[in-house]
Amino acid sequence: MKNNEVHMGIIYAGFSYFLWGLLPIYWKLLHHVNADEILANRIFWSFFFMVAILLFTRKWGAFIQTLIHFRTNKKQLAVLVVASLLVSCNWFIYIWAVNSEHLIEASLGYYINPLVSVILGMIIFREKLSLAQYASFGIALMGVLILTISYGKFPWVSIFLALSFGLYGLMKKMVKVDSAIGLTLETLVVAPIAFIYMIILFMKGSQSFLAVSAGTDVLLIGAGVATAVPLLYFAKGAQKIPMSTLGFLQFIAPTLTLILGIFIYHEHFSKTHFISFLFIWTAISIYSLSKTKLFIKLEAKWDRGTGPASQSQYKRGQ
Repeated sequence: MKNNEVHMGIIYAGFSYFLWGLLPIYWKLLHHVNADEILANRIFWSFFFMVAILLFTRKWGAFIQTLIHFRTNKKQLAVLVVASLLVSCNWFIYIWAVNSEHLIEASLGYYINPLVSVILGMIIFREKLSLAQYASFGIALMGVLILTISYGKFPWVSIFLALSFGLYGLMKKMVKVDSAIGLTLETLVVAPIAFIYMIILFMKGSQSFLAVSAGTDVLLIGAGVATAVPLLYFAKGAQKIPMSTLGFLQFIAPTLTLILGIFIYHEHFSKTHFISFLFIWTAISIYSLSKTKLFIKLEAKWDRGTGPASQSQYKRGQ
């Protein structure tokens, strides 16, 4: 892999996570609009923006061919539908969390997400974990339990965001299509539902779109762009850099979200929050380090030093 490609990949992926980390600012500008209407507009306008992207990049023919393929492959179609519903639910809870002063919980959810993804890989794809990765799960679990016990209730926002996005990633792994085509298909699945819901709101006269202000209309339409652009940059970056590098970069977004929640929107951050996050940060540090070449070599030496062969050699030495 060329150094220039890796460098550009880091810039693309880092920029996508930077945008995701700042996205709460965008949703805060729409705090006067209900989360369900924001979601409907986000899906609806994302679809049209992605159609424009496909036409501009001359991928429309490939999109049609992919649609034809899904018509004959019902299993893949079912997986795509599930992926669409999962990411839509994830978007809804995230928007609601941001505008209901639960930014810190949302940040915690995306810190936990990488660990959830690895657990799913272990369960579904029988992927083997290292000792360090098992340790990271145990430490992360302790952090979540501390937060749960101190709250007296389950941190459902964090867990739902982590699980829904982790499962979405699992579905994406099972459906291999071009990133732009994939996002267009996902929004196509739920766009009719979003459009019907928007019509219902219009009929009731309870919509914000075309009723509050031109600024609100622009922000709701722009939600499609705000959704698609980071995903497209992420796809470009992920193709050029190793997974270990991507693993480090993905913590940019929840860190920025946490900073916004504490210092910009002044959400309550208690000692218990700090202790819980300390456990999570320790867990993700161990997990991230476990993917580096140095750590892998050290663990291999450890395994050779504690395996049956080495133990028999030790006995002969005695």
